[in-house]
Amino acid sequence: MTRPTRRQLAVLLLLTLIWGLNWPVMKMGVSGTPAQPGGFPPLSFRAASMLIGLPLFGLALAALRVPLAVPRAHWGEVLRLTLPNMLVWHVIVILAVQSLSSGRAAILGYSMPVFAAVWGFVLYGERPGWRQAAGVAAAGLGIVLLLTHEFARLTGAPWAAGAMLVAAATWAYGTHRLRRSSIPVPLLAVSFWMTALTTAVMCVLAAVFESQRWAPPSAPVAWAIAYNAIGVFCFAQAAWFYLARTLPPVASSISVMMIPVLGTFSGAIGLGEALHWQDFAAMVLIVGAIAAVLGRPKPA
Repeated sequence: MTRPTRRQLAVLLLLTLIWGLNWPVMKMGVSGTPAQPGGFPPLSFRAASMLIGLPLFGLALAALRVPLAVPRAHWGEVLRLTLPNMLVWHVIVILAVQSLSSGRAAILGYSMPVFAAVWGFVLYGERPGWRQAAGVAAAGLGIVLLLTHEFARLTGAPWAAGAMLVAAATWAYGTHRLRRSSIPVPLLAVSFWMTALTTAVMCVLAAVFESQRWAPPSAPVAWAIAYNAIGVFCFAQAAWFYLARTLPPVASSISVMMIPVLGTFSGAIGLGEALHWQDFAAMVLIVGAIAAVLGRPKPA
């Protein structure tokens, strides 16, 4: 495994900051704040973010002169990539985050590296080296530590915890499929059309299940929608696809393991969620996991 380039590391840093801070932002958007409880309907929150973010993403691609045309023969592959990489993840996460703390929802969602390693072994015969295996083990132990104080809370919403694990496993599978895709168009164009398809489905779901609850968003909710539109759907989603396609699956997934750590700590600061010693120990383990899979191996 080669060492990441400066561009990959820069993209990774921005992605970690934007996605990590987004967990408490999403929680605030759908549940409100301690001072101002009550948020926006979750599917509608996601649909509004995408409806604003998608045109901005399109304008950015136009400014970069990225061609968006996809040959008709490859639209089936675009659909097959959209389902595990975006649609399942975004629907489940925005529904489950209402019933979990923002940090713990991030931790469950970013159990994805473990699933990525399992999918790689079962479906593609991948056998990670000792550095990657150690990274997966350290990341898994960090997740267990971070969840230690959440077991009692999770028993009150077992569907949410289970759903987040399903989303993580599906996303891990999608990462492998994305890396092996052969669509002859720029990756940013594929990202745009996957986002567009997910936006259309999300709008339909919001209209069918939540139209009776629609109301003008409060100022904090409007800010959360804008953050998701610009940060997540204009930049972070495409940035992740870039990392997922240019780094090995285990490396690309573990490389963003600081996101749940950042989500946990920012949730503690912004939403008053409690921290314990396990949070700090897990941060050390996850940083070690990232170093294990991204560092340059010693020459023989």
